[in-house]
Amino acid sequence: MKKNLLHLLEDYPVIPAVKDEAGLQAVLKTDCEIVFILYGDVLNIVEITNKIKESGKIVFINIDLLEGFASKEIVLKYLQKNTKAEGILSSKASMIKAARDLGFHTIHRLFIIDSFSFKSIDRQIEISKPDYLEILPGWPRLITWVMEKSDIPIISGGLICCKEDVVAALKAGATAICSTNPEVWTL
Repeated sequence: MKKNLLHLLEDYPVIPAVKDEAGLQAVLKTDCEIVFILYGDVLNIVEITNKIKESGKIVFINIDLLEGFASKEIVLKYLQKNTKAEGILSSKASMIKAARDLGFHTIHRLFIIDSFSFKSIDRQIEISKPDYLEILPGWPRLITWVMEKSDIPIISGGLICCKEDVVAALKAGATAICSTNPEVWTL
């Protein structure tokens, strides 16, 4: 499945990310194949995931943004048992490692805000060993810098607002892009 996911991303490189109910309703009407869930809580994450799965899409849950859960492995076991999510996103290396060990596809979100965060990438990747890296912000120069450090496929996320941003990120070497902007989802 991991190799199939890479092929799917190559064929459909724009990943919608939903951050609220309006985004959820919009993404259900798209032909996209993969969806990132960037909201939810202990009471509604199963329902949100089920709605997306029922529309035939692959679901990744950002566990850092779920309300009512602690950043502990038990949340991953809960999601594994109660949802049909295929993947996990997190900025925490230890959570990505635990999710990978449980059989989830994993995306390590790397917020590169300065030279210190850039220099810590190697250490974080060594711990997490993710399937994919999501680079935030998704600027082309950051993509190329990270590609020099790692051969893990890159998803460009954050501040992807228009077609030009999508094209620039893909041209810089990103495997896919992720955006909460519904106007970008249909590109």
